Amino acid sequence: MGNQLVQEGSKSPADVFLTENSPAMTTVERAGLLAQVDDSTIAQVGKPYAPSSHDWVGIAARSTVLVYNPSKISESELPTSLMDLQDPKWKGKWGAAAGGADFQAIVSAILELEGEAKAKAWLQGLKDGAKIYQNNIATMKAVNAGQVPMGIIYHYYWYRDQALTKAGSKSTKLHYFKNQDPGAFVSLSGGAVLKTSKHAANAQKFLAFVTGPEGQKILATSDAKEYAVGVGVASDPALPPLESLEAPDVDPFKLNGPKVIELMTQVGIL
Repeated sequence: MGNQLVQEGSKSPADVFLTENSPAMTTVERAGLLAQVDDSTIAQVGKPYAPSSHDWVGIAARSTVLVYNPSKISESELPTSLMDLQDPKWKGKWGAAAGGADFQAIVSAILELEGEAKAKAWLQGLKDGAKIYQNNIATMKAVNAGQVPMGIIYHYYWYRDQALTKAGSKSTKLHYFKNQDPGAFVSLSGGAVLKTSKHAANAQKFLAFVTGPEGQKILATSDAKEYAVGVGVASDPALPPLESLEAPDVDPFKLNGPKVIELMTQVGIL
């Protein structure tokens, strides 16, 4: 959808652009198609949840986690960093939905934090050693079934399943890397107003609502199990506090989605 907006350019009929992960947003941002978000709206979210450019605003957050099956691997045996998974000793022992936008957002954080050479080496380790699944849910279910001992997903898939039947997660636990590790990356869902919007005032009001106390409370009390990013709004109490995750400091404005796709294509993952 981000690429579609870039192609449409000034002729786009869109007023608001919402993304599940931020790299798609930065693609549109770098094309110069986004209007500045009202300062009062930016002020409604915590500082880590708005890019330095203020061309868009975070509306929800999700944490990278390692889901693992204790019957296949103990907590003490788990890797201490996401970057460790490129080691050949983990070959065939972890899974990921490498083709999805969710996972590409995580790779964009590795690229920003570790640089291109290390990111490409890590991707080669993934290509050589990981089992690739269709999506986060399939990855979680594979770990639950014991097909692989562990997998990289976002936290909310596990918490959703735990709140329902636990059919896809009952034999698993979550591990948080913390320590500002790339594996502790917190990805943002974002909202923006197109410069060419014919209803710009209402578009800005919409962003103000979804980032404000009422909109964020709707998020926090829904079945989404994602983190609220609004100042003073508590997330679902089932989740560990966002500030406890020790996420790396990453400016979402700097996440380079197109470069990630280029690297993943070079390695042969895409």
